[in-house]
Amino acid sequence: MRFGKYTLIRKLAMGGMAELFLAIQKSVAGFEKLLVIKRILPAMNQDRAFIEMLLHEARIAATLSHPNIVQIFDVGQADGQYFIAMEHVHGEDLRSIVRQMKKKGVVEFPLEHALAIVLGMCAGLSYAHDKRDLDGTHLSIVHRDISPQNIVVTFTGDVKIVDFGIAKSDTRTGEQTKSGKLKGKVPYMSPEQARGEVIDARSDLFATGTMLFELTTGKRLFKGQSEYETLKLICDREYPRPSSINPDYPPDLETIVMRALAKDPDQRYQSAREMQADLEAFVRRHQIAVSSLALNQFMQSLFEEKLAMQKEALLQGKHLADIIELQHAHSNPDLSGGFDVDGSGQRVATSTLSMPAAARTVTDVSANRPPKTSGMVIVGLVAAVLVVAGALGGAGYVLAKRNNEATEPSSLGATTPAKGSLVVTSDPVGASIWINGDLRPEVTPATIKELPTGVALDVKLTMDGFEHAKQKVTLEEGQAIDVKVELKKGSVIADVKVTPNGLTPTFAIDGKPVTGPRIEGVTSGVSHKLTVNAPGYSEGSVTFTGSPLETKHLEITLEKLPEPRHGGAVPAARPAAPAPQPAGNGKLNVGASGGWCNVTVDGAARGATPVAGLELPAGPHKLTCTTPDGKVRDATVTVPVGDTARYKFTL
Repeated sequence: MRFGKYTLIRKLAMGGMAELFLAIQKSVAGFEKLLVIKRILPAMNQDRAFIEMLLHEARIAATLSHPNIVQIFDVGQADGQYFIAMEHVHGEDLRSIVRQMKKKGVVEFPLEHALAIVLGMCAGLSYAHDKRDLDGTHLSIVHRDISPQNIVVTFTGDVKIVDFGIAKSDTRTGEQTKSGKLKGKVPYMSPEQARGEVIDARSDLFATGTMLFELTTGKRLFKGQSEYETLKLICDREYPRPSSINPDYPPDLETIVMRALAKDPDQRYQSAREMQADLEAFVRRHQIAVSSLALNQFMQSLFEEKLAMQKEALLQGKHLADIIELQHAHSNPDLSGGFDVDGSGQRVATSTLSMPAAARTVTDVSANRPPKTSGMVIVGLVAAVLVVAGALGGAGYVLAKRNNEATEPSSLGATTPAKGSLVVTSDPVGASIWINGDLRPEVTPATIKELPTGVALDVKLTMDGFEHAKQKVTLEEGQAIDVKVELKKGSVIADVKVTPNGLTPTFAIDGKPVTGPRIEGVTSGVSHKLTVNAPGYSEGSVTFTGSPLETKHLEITLEKLPEPRHGGAVPAARPAAPAPQPAGNGKLNVGASGGWCNVTVDGAARGATPVAGLELPAGPHKLTCTTPDGKVRDATVTVPVGDTARYKFTL
């Protein structure tokens, strides 16, 4: 079918706003170019705001010319329909690659190929993010939909970012998203994108970090039971470290991943070039064989059978295009596309001899038949091409998404059969639940159904301020197992350096003697006072607060006591006498407004708010309130004898 100056070979896909076609552009002297046409559906032509936004963003994307970005060649209107003409990429997206790996029994994504893909992504994003117009104005382009569907690996080992059609340039002032919907795949959104805030290039880097995590661990990072639950995972929950899934994960690669996944954009990589540099340094340091040739061989081995079928389907499609082009030339002799120029400068009709040999075979057969029969040949050939295309599921990479793709999970991890259930509880409540490295949307207490049976499940509970707890269980058909865990308060290590050297110091934390200079098991999230004493020196002290599993490096310099005037011994330093405490006990109630927090009293964990009826010795007590996102509030409350003290934290 002719469409403007293009010949549409066959439809690749159809979505809610557009349909995609594999097409050929032909010109004089046998010039042919295979490409993809995205044609906007007629119903969308009535939405002028949509068309205006589409054309603006497509024009911006058309300025991008980089080996790691799919090229847009043309944007316009033909036969009353708007279209975008783009590069045809012969390859597969990451989602299809992972599916094919499972079919082939390939368990892990090779690290060298994962790094090659992410390095290609960084190179393409760096170019797009830094793009300027002819006047030198920075275009501030953000892709907004970096996800497995939009990263294609070609069968020659190249990496391509596709669908810059929803890319946003800030050069268009006053533009707003008319639909009011979030653009992009939810599991790969940055926290600021998930909240609907203004985003910049660092949002694309968060998505890149998410994909690097998934490719190198084989586990989904954000996977809730609904889009809402997934958004909560992105915005509100702590992220796992790759080493929590694979203990042998390279620490310096984990540092790169976690920096890309920083919730605060200011703590993230500030440019794709910066992330690319760190990845390249990692590759050199570990001497990893990253190459497009190796990636090419990997793709060829994965899709060997499909490549052979695609070659045949493409040849049949080209035959059809040649016939359509010839008929178009005969029926439109005034169009320049139907003529060549001879040596005298006169236009002559294009004959079958000017076509490639493969096309002449089909054309010659049809040219000697009556028009009606020729039409039947075309119809039959169309049917044959569509049958082959249907068997293949589409040759090459399909750039458009089907209507149901928005709700289809974009998976780089494995799925498992569901037959059993777990009942998970913890003390305190509100702990995050991980199963086989995947973060669940539920928090304790929770019943998790439809879990696989007959295989070991690694269950891990995490909570800010507490040490991780793990259990391994195996379910049987229809079985429900209780997993009950008492979480231990996360501890800090205090590593103390005392000067001058050569002393024999003694250490105490909050007045209690401890063994130093490396002091383990210190309660996290609470302010502590470390005191150090040594014979002949005055007491030194420092106050510190540490996060769970953090090592605090503390330095204390002791001052030498003055020498006695009459040769007497240096008096030992005497600790200050404790203030007298009122006799008896009282009770304490602790609450919070604007949220909830985990409460510690004098360094001892007392659970999540509200805490009521806690019996304590009368007198002052140190309270600490730690929120789920790690913010700490401190207070001192005096408990009266025989009465109840009440305190509420404002979060």
